[in-house]
Amino acid sequence: MSEEPKRRLADRLGMSPTVVSESTTIVGDIETHGPLMVSGHVRGDGKIGGTLSVGKSAQWEGDISARQAVIAGHVVGKIVVEDKLEISASAVITGEIVAKILAIANGARIEGEVTVTSGKPILKFEEKRAG
Repeated sequence: MSEEPKRRLADRLGMSPTVVSESTTIVGDIETHGPLMVSGHVRGDGKIGGTLSVGKSAQWEGDISARQAVIAGHVVGKIVVEDKLEISASAVITGEIVAKILAIANGARIEGEVTVTSGKPILKFEEKRAG
């Protein structure tokens, strides 16, 4: 049985993430060395050492810095990603985006400047699964 690598960041979050559930609002900055999954509301800046997952129901107001990220919810603020950023069809982003590699699903809404630091083209894809 071969170990096929997971292509999507959402499939390979890795170690146990910190979770902000749908019923939670955090006011203040968040800093973590590992992965973070947000389904609730954050008002503050984030420095994420691992993979950030912003779910469909999530709202984040503030600047975000992460190693990798998957955005499916609403973000108002600057997003800086060291490696790969995936933006799902349900995402609504207002603010500057800077990422080494960027993949955007058809249907995502982005209002702001987008910079891809690797010089590679933005990958556009059709979302094939729900959630």
